[in-house]
Amino acid sequence: MNNLPTVSVVIPTYNSERTLKSCLESIAEQDYPKDKIEIIIADAGSTDKTLDISKQYTKNIFKNPLKTGEAGKAVGVKKAKNDIIALIDSDNILPQKDWLRKMVKPFNDSTIAGTEPIEYTYRKEDGYITRYCALMGMNDPLCFFLGNYDRMNLISNKWTGLNIAQQDKGNYLEIRLYEKQLPTIGANGFLVRRALLKKCSIDEYLFDIDVVYELVKQGHNKFAKVKTGIIHIFSGDISTFTRKTRRRIKDHAYYSKLGLRKYPWNSLSKLKLLKFALYTVFIVPLLAQSARGWLRKRDGAWFFHVCACWVTLGVYLFGTIGNVLFKSKIEDRTNW
Repeated sequence: MNNLPTVSVVIPTYNSERTLKSCLESIAEQDYPKDKIEIIIADAGSTDKTLDISKQYTKNIFKNPLKTGEAGKAVGVKKAKNDIIALIDSDNILPQKDWLRKMVKPFNDSTIAGTEPIEYTYRKEDGYITRYCALMGMNDPLCFFLGNYDRMNLISNKWTGLNIAQQDKGNYLEIRLYEKQLPTIGANGFLVRRALLKKCSIDEYLFDIDVVYELVKQGHNKFAKVKTGIIHIFSGDISTFTRKTRRRIKDHAYYSKLGLRKYPWNSLSKLKLLKFALYTVFIVPLLAQSARGWLRKRDGAWFFHVCACWVTLGVYLFGTIGNVLFKSKIEDRTNW
């Protein structure tokens, strides 16, 4: 137990009372020395019971005046003091009591920069969108067509569609990342060495994939996909799904124009984008994908795939047009 690294768990919050207690309870129940864990909350001005819940588990609560999750992560990381930083969202739940032990084990190899669960944990009692995202291994179905997803997907039966060099180490896959072959790694249970993270250009915001991109460019390209999962609760319905999709496109355009984004999203394959658009318009290929997934895991949530792709195509299309014609701005989070 003495050789276990110390861990700083960074959690950005904003009106997170629906999921935060389960998140914090799962951390408190970890079979890990309590004196080696610090929990850091970066709150964006919650008006519900978020702060009351947070105070039951930690005194390390800091203000996040810029409101966004990316800003909250930056606040928390700057306050962190321990060897390893764990980026956990307020809607994440650690599925097993030995989860943290599994996640830090690859760091015994001094060349491993970071670790991440290989899947989202599926639970039949969750809402249909949460189950769909767990089965897909992503919240954005466009990533499936681009191939840059980073969790197990039951349509492809792979954790990514990219050609990533990997070696099975038993409890985890050792992977080597390159600038032009980068999955959307870096969120929902991502652990990274604090000493390496300090070398990245984190100012007021921490963008997940941008940090990994910087680490890889610096030569720290070995990561571990640990053979475990993490629960990611997608609270809400189709309107919430639409709003979160709109947030992604608007926020990305806004921060890109400010020159704050590092990863070259514009280099993504135009042919794969076209394939996504054609599959979505003609629907039948999406139904075939849903059926393939259903044969592997029989859950009606698969058939949200058609709706998810239509919402994503529409929001991204009109969002892109809007960002060209009008001044880019981040999504309003006032009523979240």
